[in-house]
Amino acid sequence: MASDFFEQVWAIVKLIPTGKVTTYGAIAKALGSPGASRTVGYAMNACDKSLPAHRVVNRKGMLTGKAHFDPPSAMETRLTAEGIVVSQDQIQNFDQHFWDPGREWQSM
Repeated sequence: MASDFFEQVWAIVKLIPTGKVTTYGAIAKALGSPGASRTVGYAMNACDKSLPAHRVVNRKGMLTGKAHFDPPSAMETRLTAEGIVVSQDQIQNFDQHFWDPGREWQSM
């Protein structure tokens, strides 16, 4: 059974626009738990496969969650299909693609 925190993480992930990415830390901060990045990662590991989990990366834009996709290349494939350039498992021009969930989550 998912915790309320996990459900809040998933609610934020559903809001990430196509062609944008956010980070585990940005989600944790938006939820008022800036030290809970790892817990956000646990929530992502347990998420429904219909969520756009491929849009959640680490603070440097690295595809650290790719091992949880089947196949692992699926994360990069999905991001590339949305117009995001990935090179050596890192999003290029990360700042241009970053979406701050704090702004959206606050308005909910």
